[in-house]
Amino acid sequence: MRNWTAISVAVLALGALSGVAAYERTAPRADWREIAWPFPRDGWPAGRAFRCGGEACGGEVEIYVRPKIGFCNCDRGVTDDDEVDRVADLDLMSEHFVPREPGHAIRVADMQGRIRGYDLNMSDGSRRTAVGIAVSRRCDLLVAVAQGKGPAPEVRRAALEYLASPDMTRWMNAAMDGG
Repeated sequence: MRNWTAISVAVLALGALSGVAAYERTAPRADWREIAWPFPRDGWPAGRAFRCGGEACGGEVEIYVRPKIGFCNCDRGVTDDDEVDRVADLDLMSEHFVPREPGHAIRVADMQGRIRGYDLNMSDGSRRTAVGIAVSRRCDLLVAVAQGKGPAPEVRRAALEYLASPDMTRWMNAAMDGG
């Protein structure tokens, strides 16, 4: 009887530990919080906006993500930097943005596209770093733009890590499927 009790306790303990580990993998990062979509209405539905003010993000970073259903080249997807410049919603933050460097191919939530870094000149005279992302699935486009005051590599890292989180990946896939 004593052996069965010890085995039962061990099995329950292992189950509890694996449940905690699973929760830690899927829990949203505490340093990110959802904020209201700050941009005026345009031809596309509002998306989701998030802010990270923690050290984990290298300072304050905001990211804005939304699908643009039916707005992509069905044959090629997003293949060049000009397209990222046109569709990534940078103009919602500032009409004065300048690419920092050529972009490159990226994969986000099982969608392929491009990412590119920018310098933004804000209307209040301040400068920000931004990252524009445009990825596609079939004839649909998902765009994300992140901006912050920190160094470009930190803004990019924070944005990509957040987009790769399980909750965001689920949401992006559902949004692209019309959900």
